Amino acid sequence: MTLLAEDLLLLLLDDTSGKPVVDGTRMPRVLAGAVLLELALGDVVTPAEPGEDVKKGRLVVRDGAWPQDPLLARAVDLIGTSKPMKPEAAIEKLAKNLRDELVKRIVDAGGVREEKGKVLGIFPTTRWPEVDGSHERALRSELSAALLDGVAPTPRTAALVSLLSAVDAAPKLFPDADRRAVKKRAKEIAEGDWAGTAVRKSVEAVNAAIIVAATVPVIVAGSG
Repeated sequence: MTLLAEDLLLLLLDDTSGKPVVDGTRMPRVLAGAVLLELALGDVVTPAEPGEDVKKGRLVVRDGAWPQDPLLARAVDLIGTSKPMKPEAAIEKLAKNLRDELVKRIVDAGGVREEKGKVLGIFPTTRWPEVDGSHERALRSELSAALLDGVAPTPRTAALVSLLSAVDAAPKLFPDADRRAVKKRAKEIAEGDWAGTAVRKSVEAVNAAIIVAATVPVIVAGSG
């Protein structure tokens, strides 16, 4: 199974131009948010619960199976070896070089190809146009059912919607649909009762952290 962050990156790359549909400030942070949500869905890393010996809202690595995927395993190690940090601090740490690693994974999987060039013959540029869109089409089909047809999403699809909603990208995936309706439905799903309490708190924390990181020009270097 692909990572939530890989699926999100595929959706956020324009199939034809190969360029991201969100800006360079929000892209790495929403991808890092996807890593955190993946860990929350697996009950690996979640915000502290009342009564725990950790400040409210800080992230806690739970006892249980260590993720097999090396990217997720490194994320858990990064979070677990630091003092308990806020989600926004974790997002800043996880975001470093994350897009490049995820791009390599989806290129190696054959979903996109990497094309390097120069703008005006001077400025280097890279794009990742689609090669095999079968996986992305399956993702879009699930998203369409949830966002356009009102079908109840699976927790994983709902997590994707919540991430897309955090960077206002859901309407961009369905340009022929009513933008306001898609945006409203995406927000409803993001705020909906589709996950347990721990994951619900993680969704709220991750989305808030992405919004703050993308709108406040301050790099969160520590746990705050």
